[in-house]
Amino acid sequence: MFDIGVNLTSSQFAKDVPQVVERAQAAGVTGMLITGTNAAQSEAASLMAQQHRGYCWSTAGVHPHDASSWNDEVAQQIHQLALRPEVVAIGECGLDFNRNFSTPEQQEAAFSAQLAMAAEFSLPVFLHCRDAHARFVALLTPWLDKLPAAVVHCFTGSAEELQDCLALGLSIGITGWVCDERRGLELRALLPHIPADRLLLETDAPYLLPRDLHPKPASRRNEPCFLPHIVRQVATWREDDPEWLSQKTDENARRIFRLV
Repeated sequence: MFDIGVNLTSSQFAKDVPQVVERAQAAGVTGMLITGTNAAQSEAASLMAQQHRGYCWSTAGVHPHDASSWNDEVAQQIHQLALRPEVVAIGECGLDFNRNFSTPEQQEAAFSAQLAMAAEFSLPVFLHCRDAHARFVALLTPWLDKLPAAVVHCFTGSAEELQDCLALGLSIGITGWVCDERRGLELRALLPHIPADRLLLETDAPYLLPRDLHPKPASRRNEPCFLPHIVRQVATWREDDPEWLSQKTDENARRIFRLV
């Protein structure tokens, strides 16, 4: 099973990255993609992936929350990172009109620039969309025939939004959000409608600790070693065999991000 979304550069992991990786390996996680969310974090993610070469890879990009930082210098930094072999996708990029830490205009400019960069390098995009579906689709669609793949990370949208994403050929990243009985039930019901070859699984660690995980860690910190729990729960709700789903989603990740 492959974890396509780990925020290993988070300060919550500052003291024990090697141990986090060891626990993931011991739990049966076969690899992980470390998320870059701005220029500095993308550089850090790349260096971490280098330290765990063959097990970790990284993305390079600017999250919509950080879109106000986008300028020529940041673009050049991301451009240079995209040349590194461990960097296998552009992102996390997209739109987030829920919090608007950066203005919608700044978000759209940074998103469009990163889509162009991904097309230039023929890299997949690792996407974020929250409360911005219509505009997200409008900006993304013209680029899709120039991109090798696109993954909607941590999908939490509606049935209609899922159908739009699938119609566009996007792959869908599912997190422990579906394990939340308060806000994950709508998404849980949609799981059987995601084609197996479009499904990817992730923890989004250290965030989104599954609420139905027992026992819960004292720190309340999510880790990649909890991915097997998400796999089992998603398999149950899809009526899939967990081992088969684990292997299938691993294969999907390695195909989409062209991992060797």
